[in-house]
Parts: sequence; C-alpha cells; structure tokens
Amino acid sequence: MNTIKQQPDGNYPLPSLEQNYLLSSLPADVRERLKPHLQLITLPLGKCLYESGDEQKYVYFPTNSIISLVYVLFNGDSAEISVVGNEGMLGLPLFMGGGSTPNRAVVQSAGNAYQLSARLLKEEFRGHDQLHELLLRYTQSLMTQMAQTAVCNRHHSIEQQLCRWILLSLDRIPSNVLTMTQELIADMLGVRREGVSVAAGKLQKLGVIEYHRGVVTVLNRVHLEKLSCECYEVVKAECERLLHYLPEDYNLHD
Repeated sequence: MNTIKQQPDGNYPLPSLEQNYLLSSLPADVRERLKPHLQLITLPLGKCLYESGDEQKYVYFPTNSIISLVYVLFNGDSAEISVVGNEGMLGLPLFMGGGSTPNRAVVQSAGNAYQLSARLLKEEFRGHDQLHELLLRYTQSLMTQMAQTAVCNRHHSIEQQLCRWILLSLDRIPSNVLTMTQELIADMLGVRREGVSVAAGKLQKLGVIEYHRGVVTVLNRVHLEKLSCECYEVVKAECERLLHYLPEDYNLHD
C-alpha cells in the first residue's frame, strides 16, 4: 500500500516550487502547464518510492528531502549509487528509453517533494529543446555522481566515504542537520554498521559532527571537507559546471 501522504493544509508556510532548483528552472511555458498537476507530498524516512523493475508512473522533485538510488543484491546486501535532493528529480529513466531501472529508490532523509505524472513531463520533454537540454545536463551530473561513488567505495576508507556521503547529502537540503540512523547509513555505503559507528565516533571526537538518536548535525563543514576524499570535490565541480541554475551559495550552509 502507498503510504505517501498529501501535505495537509495548515497555517505554516509550505515548500514552494522554487525550493527545488530544477523545477524552478523549467522553461516558463512548461512550468505553467505543469503547475496545476504538481502535488506536494510528504516523504517519510525509509519509504520505498519504487522497487527494482517497477514501472515509474511519477517523477519527484524533492524540496527538503533526500532520495537514495540503491542497488540490492540477491543476498540482501545493498549500496547507494547516487542521491537526489533539491538540485534535481527522481525519474530520469523515463527520458532515456526505458520506464524502469534495476535499482530501488528510498527516502534517505524525510521531508517534502512535488510529485508529477511521468506521462505529462515526458510529453513536454519530447517537444521542447530547452527542457531536453536541461534534463540531459542533470542526467550527466547524476552519472558523474554514480561513477565517483563506485570509485570511492572501492578505493577509500569508510571514514572518507562517510564524509563524502554527509557532504553530498548536506548539499541537497536547506539545513546542516540530517535525520537518519547508523543502520541506514551503513546500508547506503554498503558496509557494516560497526564500521559506520567507529567512523562517526572519530568525527564526533574531532568536533566535526554531532550524532544523537538518528540525528546528524554538521558542526564544522570546512573540516569535514578536508577529511573527505577528492570524490566529493569531483561531484561538486561537475554539478556546478553542468547545472547553471544552482545558486552561487548552493554548497554553503550556516
């Protein structure tokens, strides 16, 4: 059963379309046609948006949530290949010739997203050169993230991987606080939970992060970047080169 809930009405401000940079950068005519069909939803932590092989009927534009693309082996082991946040969208296979992928999409950090019928966006994609270029550029940036993640998981320490992972996650939400368990982090990195616990403990002792009951607070981003491997900088640089719609202070948080 789908447990994704529509955002309830209330007196507090709701996430706007502008909080997803890709969505806000759609060509004006496309955005106006799609706007009535965008539904603001709540994504709970750990929610699976689609399983391997599922037909993707919707695309998602996160505003303050993070979605992980995860590969799961037959024995149950898993590893994250990329993350999607307020810089992009979930659902690119729809524009690459196939309606499904062998990976799973899981909510890594709870929050909100705009949901849209995949059919509607695909119709716009087919007849709009500017939208075509925008989504292809985003696809290339995501492919870079996937490739660099594979290299990082093979050649760098768990501590370096954790730093890279936290930084990439942090860049994709408007906050320096991440809500996630060590078990979830271990699943994303494809390592044992004990390894994550040791690495997180080192970062806490250095005053880089604070971890308490599933909440990771980044206290010193500059130091965190120094402890990470070059993989983070490669992904960051490629995002900045390809995604011209990102604000200049995209990677900076107070």
